[in-house]
Amino acid sequence: MRVAAILLAAGQGSRYSAQTATSVAKQYVTLGGRPVIRHAADALAPHVGIIQPVGDPVLLGSALEGFTPSGCTVLPVVPGGDTRQASVRAGLDALDRLPESARPELVLIHDGARPYVPGSVTQGVIAALEQHAGVIPAVPVADTIKRAKNGIITDTVPRTDLFRAQTPQGFRFALLRDLHRGATAADATDDAALLEQAGHHVAIVPGSEDNIKLTYKEDLVRLERLIGPTLLPRTGTGYDVHAFAENRPLIMCGINVPHTRGLAGHSDADVGIHALCDAIYGALAEGDIGRHFPPSQNEWKDADSARFLVHAGERIRQRGGMLVNADVTLICERPKIGPHSEAMRARLAELLKVDVDRISVKATTSERLGFTGREEGIACLASATVLVP
Repeated sequence: MRVAAILLAAGQGSRYSAQTATSVAKQYVTLGGRPVIRHAADALAPHVGIIQPVGDPVLLGSALEGFTPSGCTVLPVVPGGDTRQASVRAGLDALDRLPESARPELVLIHDGARPYVPGSVTQGVIAALEQHAGVIPAVPVADTIKRAKNGIITDTVPRTDLFRAQTPQGFRFALLRDLHRGATAADATDDAALLEQAGHHVAIVPGSEDNIKLTYKEDLVRLERLIGPTLLPRTGTGYDVHAFAENRPLIMCGINVPHTRGLAGHSDADVGIHALCDAIYGALAEGDIGRHFPPSQNEWKDADSARFLVHAGERIRQRGGMLVNADVTLICERPKIGPHSEAMRARLAELLKVDVDRISVKATTSERLGFTGREEGIACLASATVLVP
């Protein structure tokens, strides 16, 4: 039977973002050198003939760039909706617009934040659809369940016959399409609920404890252990210096810092980013920033150094690695760095596509000694630790 999968990536992941203070939606967080959702797509592709991605066309299109699995057609991204149900509906409508000969008979709905789905789980769902209109993978609840209010336990819930639902969930395509078109409730947390409300039986097949949904920061650590190859730690250091100059803005760690003078340099002279790039390139044994962006080339004159750090982060991911942490120390008498350090951390984390808790920015003076003590310029030391195969 023709099987398609709708890959959902329209959610914002508010619980993950709140815990990690990141602006990157959880499905696009880097895991083992690639976005989480790319792993989810890889897991589905061997079992289906069509994948219909649903989400932000730019972000999702970039995450799936170059994804051309053998024997599986990846359709253009369709925008998601404000709710999960609206996003699934958008995917179903896109599949329904296919020629009748290509339209699927079965459809899987999968959360893009579940990157590690054992093939046996997906195959189990598809096989059970021969007998049932809807099938979900699930694992029995093993822990004792408590109901509480205002921090006080009010009840112990019997765990007999309780299961934790997972995805991919499988359905007869025409049935799910029609139920979505007739649905009025926009708060269904999964598609099985629509079948249940309509009186259809939904079967359960064994899920997997490894089929983790990225929800909290700790989940990413567990997924890294599952997905990541054997990674070796490498550490690089960077050092940079720029003299003060008149009539230039002072840019440090991607932030415009109010000051009477800026820094002299071929680019925007961001001493923090330059040192951090050298640390990352050093950890990868790929030279220094001058090798990748020669100051002799006019292309980089007055360039935004953010471009350099984005490239350094991409090199980590292209090598199948991940940034463990980066530590930046700015050396100057003035301006004071403390009031700007959190904004600097957030900007560096955004450019490197990592959680902000992996970035440190701090400062020190040289006790009025040397060129920094005489306020002739600013220096920066940086270190970066990466894991690469």
